[in-house]
Amino acid sequence: MDMISQKIRALAPEQDPLRMGMGWTVEDLAKPQIMVESTFGDSHPGSAHLFELVEEAVGGINHSGGKAARYFATDICDGMAQGHDGINYSLVSRDTIANMIEIHAGATPFDGAVFVSSCDKAVPAHLMGIGRVNIPSILVTGGVMDAGPDLLTLEQIGIYAAMESRGEISREKLTWYKQHACPSCGACSFMGTASTMQIMGEALGLMLPGSALMPATCDDLREVARKAGEQVMRLAALGLKPRDMVTRKSFENAVMVHAAISGSTNSLLHIPAIAHEFGIEFDAEMFDRLHRGAHYLLNIRPAGKWPAQFFYYAGGVPRVMEEIRSMLHLDAMTVTGKTLGENLDELKANGFYDKCDAYCASVGLTWQDIIHPFEDAIGTDGAIAILRGNLAPDGAVIKHTACPREMFRATLNARPFDSEEEALHAVLTHDIRPGDAVFIRYEGPKGSGMPEMFYTSEAISSDKELGRSIALITDGRFSGASTGPSIGHVSPEAAEGGPIALVEEGDLIHIDIPERKLEIVGVKGEPKTPAEMEEILKARRAAWHPKEPKYPSGVLKLFSEHAVSPMQGGYME
Repeated sequence: MDMISQKIRALAPEQDPLRMGMGWTVEDLAKPQIMVESTFGDSHPGSAHLFELVEEAVGGINHSGGKAARYFATDICDGMAQGHDGINYSLVSRDTIANMIEIHAGATPFDGAVFVSSCDKAVPAHLMGIGRVNIPSILVTGGVMDAGPDLLTLEQIGIYAAMESRGEISREKLTWYKQHACPSCGACSFMGTASTMQIMGEALGLMLPGSALMPATCDDLREVARKAGEQVMRLAALGLKPRDMVTRKSFENAVMVHAAISGSTNSLLHIPAIAHEFGIEFDAEMFDRLHRGAHYLLNIRPAGKWPAQFFYYAGGVPRVMEEIRSMLHLDAMTVTGKTLGENLDELKANGFYDKCDAYCASVGLTWQDIIHPFEDAIGTDGAIAILRGNLAPDGAVIKHTACPREMFRATLNARPFDSEEEALHAVLTHDIRPGDAVFIRYEGPKGSGMPEMFYTSEAISSDKELGRSIALITDGRFSGASTGPSIGHVSPEAAEGGPIALVEEGDLIHIDIPERKLEIVGVKGEPKTPAEMEEILKARRAAWHPKEPKYPSGVLKLFSEHAVSPMQGGYME
């Protein structure tokens, strides 16, 4: 094996004494050197338990004749960042972690790496880093937390908070919900961005089969981490790098799985950004094309009934892939050194599904209750739609599986706001009426760092009348837990002078999800022809002036200056 670590030792004589200074032996110096990069830290439940998995991976590496080196770049929690400007740091944290991976792997080159992460920005950051540094690598995800009493899960807290603010439940009841929603470590127990991206890691072929979104408290997860450490040594020996395995076919497989699970809309930011790091052009139109006609199978919250820990019980990613097998590229290579099809056949032969069926039986369910069979799909048009029109020339995204059917075609009255705080106040004080289109703008990557509009979307979806009669439209993004008529990633964003910046009170907004349209079709309640609207928007654009940058210094200033469009992935160029 031609090891880069040994070449670097020959070039840099300081390496040996410095490593011996932290306890390495002379024998260790000559072994394959493997980086174990994780987001472990006391930042949130998704990362607080990862050190245990790091140590398992280290054990697998060392036992297999390598020498592991632990590196850390802790992530933040979108949940803890909600309700204040902390959420503006969320997306930029993804790129910052990916940058740290490049720095760690570039400053002291390694022969391979195991990446350990769980959550919204950490998993995509690690996937981006894997593509960027391109050394033999494998991803281990930290699984999902248990549900609380009566299957209480965190995404319900936003709804309960909105109900308490309207006086529909008591403060004491809300406090009880808050104190019981997160009973263990792991990613939040619903099909939000963290759960979705764990699944995407496996669907891309960068994880051991069946290892995505395991319950964080189960022993199987620790075994997977150790096996990952052993497997990365095989990858290093073969010199099998991520870009050798992950191709356009791999990304198409991931999007087909995304459709089957009704994955988070934030994947529209992360998948193109990851593909970019792999040197593969993969834009949002691919999501729309592949989702059309795709079978949606997963009965997991927020769109479904069960908490996300039940996903593994039902057979996880392999079971989903078996159900959509005819739609996948089975010849895609994976970190096992085998193709996707070979992995799936091996799982059937080695009793994987028998163990999963036992887990299902322990909670009184069958796998079909959680992952519907292909022929009994929950829906047959995927989960995501890309909308375009004079309001979003470069596109906007909606998870139509979480949208009321009566809002699939609607013409609404525009209510524009230049911040989420103003919009949320209007919703909670009943200033928003059925038939309104609530706009939250200047919240894109260049405007505010692209925060989630979580509280506003939850306030709307928890209102029985508004949740089925208005739309929420933004150049920001939504939590993976969001439901209701929520349209995000509107591009170009307001800070760049996109049409969303030109919307005025009383404009008529037309939404047509089946036809993939998002258009301004009138002014002050009066319909206009497309030619008339073009002239009106042209005049408004001439009078528009950009806002002063929200962040004059620091990392968010850098992000606002270098981030690409939301529909391109919002990464920094």
